[in-house]
Amino acid sequence: MSAPPATLCEAFQRVAAIDPDTVAVRTVGGTQTLTWREYGAQVREVAAGFAALGVGRGDTVALMMANRTEFYPVDVGALHAGATSFSVYNTLAPDAIRYVLGNAGARVVVCEAQYVERVRETGVVDRIVVVDAEPGEAPDGTISLAELKNLGSADFDFEAAWRAVQPEDVATLIYTSGTTGDPKGVESTHAALLFEANAVSAVLPVEYGDRITSFMPSAHIADRVTALYFQLVFGTQITVVTDPRQIVAAVRDCRPTIWGAVPRVWEKLKVAIELAVAHEPDEQRREELEWAVEVGNRRLDHLRAGTPVPPELEAEYAKADAAVLTGLRDMLGFGGLKWAVSGGAPIPGGTLAFFAALGLPISEIWGMSELTCIASTFPADPAKLGTVGRILPGMETRIAEDGELFVRGPLVMKGYRGDPARTAEAIDAEGWLATGDVVTADDDGVLTIVDRKKDLIINASGKNMSPANIENAIKAASSLIGGVAAIGDGRPYTTALITLDPEAAAALAPDGRKAELARDPEILTRVAAAVTSGNAKLSRVEQIKRFHLLPVVWEPGGDELTLTMKLRRKPIAAKYAATIDRLYADPLPDDVHEPR
Repeated sequence: MSAPPATLCEAFQRVAAIDPDTVAVRTVGGTQTLTWREYGAQVREVAAGFAALGVGRGDTVALMMANRTEFYPVDVGALHAGATSFSVYNTLAPDAIRYVLGNAGARVVVCEAQYVERVRETGVVDRIVVVDAEPGEAPDGTISLAELKNLGSADFDFEAAWRAVQPEDVATLIYTSGTTGDPKGVESTHAALLFEANAVSAVLPVEYGDRITSFMPSAHIADRVTALYFQLVFGTQITVVTDPRQIVAAVRDCRPTIWGAVPRVWEKLKVAIELAVAHEPDEQRREELEWAVEVGNRRLDHLRAGTPVPPELEAEYAKADAAVLTGLRDMLGFGGLKWAVSGGAPIPGGTLAFFAALGLPISEIWGMSELTCIASTFPADPAKLGTVGRILPGMETRIAEDGELFVRGPLVMKGYRGDPARTAEAIDAEGWLATGDVVTADDDGVLTIVDRKKDLIINASGKNMSPANIENAIKAASSLIGGVAAIGDGRPYTTALITLDPEAAAALAPDGRKAELARDPEILTRVAAAVTSGNAKLSRVEQIKRFHLLPVVWEPGGDELTLTMKLRRKPIAAKYAATIDRLYADPLPDDVHEPR
């Protein structure tokens, strides 16, 4: 038996040879496809082209583009040239792009034509390659992707180039969208990414030919790992989704066997299913759907409680599954799903329960860029809803007295690019990474994330609270609610800033007058009712006593949210300081409301 691949390049060469005429990458509808044979040939051309530009082992190549088929041979071609390849968030401002490219030491940027000027303005790169320009039509001072492929010298030794890559070479950089300060460039090696793929597959199996969509930005470690790197190691088929708003249709087209999303995507799918059931025009069909969901919920209640499912209920569920739920899963595109995951932020237990009742159990994952991506998970277990499973095999954990989780093992990053001081702060001399997450662990080693250590709220009475737990309870109560920021540090009681869901706001105010919704009595009544419903799932001290509905929506990359949709709590506190003070004013201000 041959030794396992030592680098991502070696892994790619193996899987590309298994069935060369099988489609490896496709667009929705199959309008564009890339077979493994074509993929391999383009990787060779791209690697030779990069070498002709002077890119070699240890150099850095940046990519800035939407999800598209060309991304894959470009990124993998850079790896085969010996380079570190990474992606830049397309929504970054010019100053942020300048910082990231400079910190990375990027010599070449491959981007879409629409980003050329923003990249050029940075003045920090040697060459710009335009991925969507025809030969001879690239902007002045740039070259097209086709021209890059034609640059390669006939005497370029492709085999020698990729075989020179070593396991500890940095394969990619992930720039953490920190809530304050400049982003940190996490260095992930070939060895770490290979370990990640195989460790995850040992828990949630991935096989040659498995299907998955790529719809998150490739600058997000979750997309890079589950799409690109899983493909290089196992030979999965990727359907690229250019517009993430079309993910529902894309899933139906792809029919994934493995799939993951952030909680907000799962929540939107849940709302879409609920609306479809509620508005089913055929009364008999609607009753069948409602019956099947109700049976699934009753069965799940037993599974969550760890009590045996009564035989008659199990038989009724089998009937409901065969008659209704199987068809519903097929309609969604999830009929062949082996496993599904949710990560990036806590997901409401009600959302997990909803899909589990439909026969679509979701495994929560926990991880961070500094740990390559996924560090803990396990097959979905109804009795463990709300947990993130066990640490992956081969990794070690310890929990400090204050509850902070420390992790050690092959997934720990090599370091922060060009920042030894912050690297030393994160990883101690014994190799333990301080995660910054407060956790609990049961007797089986199953982890539950409490919250970020720095985000915990300590109220005026000294009570410690998790804002994420409070916020999730409120968001789960209504699809109308988009963002929630719990306030209460040093305060006598808990309050919240709330925003409407962008899509819900657009539907309610198609004429664009979304700001007026925050003053609409009916909307305020619905939000107040949602806060009351969410409060019922919280302890008395956690419950929201007052809230303010903001006349804006929070978008990723804005003042309030990072690009990975995490709350920027300090900027929020500063930006809305006056509003927060009104939440605690007496008498009650007109724009501050109480649950009903």
